[in-house]
Amino acid sequence: MYDMIFKRKSFHLFKNTGDKKISIEELNKIKNELKKLVPLNENIKIDIKIVRASETSCNKEEEYCILFYSEKKDNYLQNIGYIGEQLDLYLVSLNIGTLWYGIGKEENYNDLDFVIMMAIKKVDADKFRKDMFKSKRKSISEIWKNEYYTNVAEIVRFAPSACNLQPWFVESSLNELKVYRIRPNKRGIMPTTKVDYYNKIDIGIFLLFLELCLKENNVEYERQLLTDDDSDKAINAIYKVGV
Repeated sequence: MYDMIFKRKSFHLFKNTGDKKISIEELNKIKNELKKLVPLNENIKIDIKIVRASETSCNKEEEYCILFYSEKKDNYLQNIGYIGEQLDLYLVSLNIGTLWYGIGKEENYNDLDFVIMMAIKKVDADKFRKDMFKSKRKSISEIWKNEYYTNVAEIVRFAPSACNLQPWFVESSLNELKVYRIRPNKRGIMPTTKVDYYNKIDIGIFLLFLELCLKENNVEYERQLLTDDDSDKAINAIYKVGV
């Protein structure tokens, strides 16, 4: 998954992305991959469904949508972000473009609440990102306190987020990384009532990127999840590193 960080991009509209279609074989691969996804919290019930685009409220010229459902528990949104981003990076490896589509409205499923969907379409390989470092992201100094593990910070800051708000902040020390969700001053087009909702999903995505980067740098860690208290600076996780 780590290598796909550099390739992935969000396709806000699947125009001029090629004429190839997702094959039945690829759909079966995706369904098999769903069984391998690792949750952030295994005690939260979830379900994932793949449907044709025409069966959803999304209209971005995608082929299919992947719908994520969950019971509502502490950190359930972070859990969906963490799980969904694993799938996002896997799809990129198949040259399938993705879009986290937050404004869609779908019915609940199997007594679980609809959380978010991901629109997908087969995309020509040359349509993916060629130079991740040209992407607009906050600087390391804006998201990372102190000088520890800045090689990790350099990559993890490219995690995707709703409206590119990048609502994360890390306090680093030699043996610890504290990850916070920061309520942003700006929200783009996002409704005020939805900022915390989508930013919690973003934090789950960020935690996956952080762990992939730690593993790539052979940094061992132990993760402690904390309940987001809905404050302006809410700690979500503590990583004991180098343990």
